[in-house]
Amino acid sequence: MKFPRALFSIVLLATAPLLANAQLTGNVSLTTNYKFRGQDQDASKARAVKPAIQGGFDYAFGESGFYVGNWNSSVDWLPRNSIESDIYGGYKFKAGSVDLDVGLLTYIYPGNSNGNTTEVYGAATFGPVTAKYSHTLSKDYFAYAGPGFKGRNTGYLNLAFAQEVAPKITVKASVGYTRFGGDIVAPNYIDYSVGGAYDFGSGLSLGAAVVGANKKDYFGPVNQSRVIVTLTKTL
Repeated sequence: MKFPRALFSIVLLATAPLLANAQLTGNVSLTTNYKFRGQDQDASKARAVKPAIQGGFDYAFGESGFYVGNWNSSVDWLPRNSIESDIYGGYKFKAGSVDLDVGLLTYIYPGNSNGNTTEVYGAATFGPVTAKYSHTLSKDYFAYAGPGFKGRNTGYLNLAFAQEVAPKITVKASVGYTRFGGDIVAPNYIDYSVGGAYDFGSGLSLGAAVVGANKKDYFGPVNQSRVIVTLTKTL
């Protein structure tokens, strides 16, 4: 019994500085439509306004660069499931004037595990531009391949721009490319987002953007362009 207690004490002493400087932040949002990589996450209705409530938290371990977090949203594209819950963790660091971020993220659908997907990601930010690549490690990619088939090695590349152009006003734009892997027969596609946000102060902001994707002839209404308005409160 002495060894485990001693080991626990060593671990506690080693992690104490990280825990002492840890920072916990939270957020909650109400959006007119939840799109993920250009696609509606409520496929039950063919209309532009399909409100979703979202929120989560981030826990940063001081200045170490390590972090963990959770983010959740209402969804409606899988049978017997109405919630998406994301769990992630990673490490942020600098290389000269470039901010780097690497981590692991799992998308969980409690009511239907067929949609569960795990990705590893890496991002680099230089000034107002961020490039991020995500690579699927799980057997399937959001149930695209189907039971008994594989969607592993699907990749997603996103280029994003965010720049404050006036006090409290930030312009944002992004373009992404999904390259399907494994047994997925759906065509690769491009998604886009153009808009901005206004900061009211005290952690309250309002964003608006035109979001959509191409290949509408294959994916149908979920890839249609939508004007999405999102109210966010950071806690």
